Amino acid sequence: MTSATMDAKLKEAIPLYEKLKTEWGRKPPNVGKTDELLNLLKNLFAEGGFYPSDSNEDTRGLHIARDTLEIAAQCAIHKGDIPAFERALAQLKPFYFDLENRIPESPYRYLLLGLNLLCLLSQNRLAEFHTELELLSPKVIQTNPYIKHPVSLEQYLMEGSYNKVFLAKGNVPSPLFTFFMDILLNTIRDEIAFCMEKSYRQVSLNEAARILYLNNPDELAEIAKNHGWKLQSDKSFHFADNQIKHENEHVPADEIATQMIQYAREMEIII
Repeated sequence: MTSATMDAKLKEAIPLYEKLKTEWGRKPPNVGKTDELLNLLKNLFAEGGFYPSDSNEDTRGLHIARDTLEIAAQCAIHKGDIPAFERALAQLKPFYFDLENRIPESPYRYLLLGLNLLCLLSQNRLAEFHTELELLSPKVIQTNPYIKHPVSLEQYLMEGSYNKVFLAKGNVPSPLFTFFMDILLNTIRDEIAFCMEKSYRQVSLNEAARILYLNNPDELAEIAKNHGWKLQSDKSFHFADNQIKHENEHVPADEIATQMIQYAREMEIII
């Protein structure tokens, strides 16, 4: 692409970019208008060569493209659109990790990388979570509040310290983290509910709310509905059917003992 063509696309993009910043900067942001401007700018970026490449020496377009994608990622969270957020992050990574020596670091870099980590954690994509973490320096992981938050959450989950995870919702480093925190907490509640119905014969309404870290009766009713729980006349959920099933299950102790003895004999032969 010729320099003249790139300059023409840049001149076309600048006023759209300024409008984008204005609409996104409103309190609250004008999400509809922002989304419309984002689509127009993304088309220009593709046509104008504003995305990272070895042949692109003009950093003006790179600045605009990066800033626009950062707004796109945040706008996606406001809309609750996880695929759009993930697409924006995928496009931002070259700006964050490949262009460090060409354009100044963005003030939103670690905010969005931290949100990406929390997004992965909320979907239990732990392998990808650790892969993304390996891209960051130990100092950043230990000191940056946007990165420390999801890292601490992952540690709490590994420990089974669910109470710490729920408490962490009140101490998020940015309001944008709340969206993925809600997804993570709902996932944890579903897991707790599954364990609860397998472990108890019955649980009172108040105790169920306490175990699930819920204060809202409507949220408890929604979980009960999803798990097929019925509130009985004594204001308790009964799980007797699950318990009866487990009590009737036969544990073949003699067979297990015989197998273990056979394994021990085979080990002696090998040694």
